Amino acid sequence: MLANPAAPPDMEATDTELMGSLAAGDDLALNALMLRWKERVAAFLFRMTSHPESAADLTQETFVKLYQARTRYRPDGKFSTYLFAIASNLGRNHARWKKRHPTVSLDEDADCGVALTEAIDPGQTPEEAAASAERMRSIQKAFQALPDDLREAMTLFIHEGMGYAEIAAVAGCSAKAAETRIYRARQILKENLKHIRS
Repeated sequence: MLANPAAPPDMEATDTELMGSLAAGDDLALNALMLRWKERVAAFLFRMTSHPESAADLTQETFVKLYQARTRYRPDGKFSTYLFAIASNLGRNHARWKKRHPTVSLDEDADCGVALTEAIDPGQTPEEAAASAERMRSIQKAFQALPDDLREAMTLFIHEGMGYAEIAAVAGCSAKAAETRIYRARQILKENLKHIRS
């Protein structure tokens, strides 16, 4: 039986069930999916773009694309893989556009500060907090300096807990290529961050 479009979506429903409801005309199912996934998608896109405004715009666009694809969705794999593939494609398109239209950010340090404020331990002395913030800034800078494909793979691997097969599905490559990207990213980060290791 189809859900009543006026009724609130069932928050216990699976992602696949919500997509089925969305395809059947229950637009409120999109709200439930957004509540469930918006923060993770936004965090992923922030790690891909380094800019909170771009990440927020691309997150909205991800859910617009999800809505547009509601009748084409097939639950062959994990919903998260499908959703992050949409976000990843938008992130890659954004990166290509940025390369063709380079700009200098006047707020580069402000952009980095979004993630840094979460990492500071209130129990630290001011000196420890400054050292910790500097370490985090170095790590974030090294991570953002990774080539786009390696940064994408590492973000999905570390922050989304995806395996090589899922990363491959999102990135549109083979599982072996995903594994190679993770390995190369680790080697680059290890080399670029050796100065901060204790």
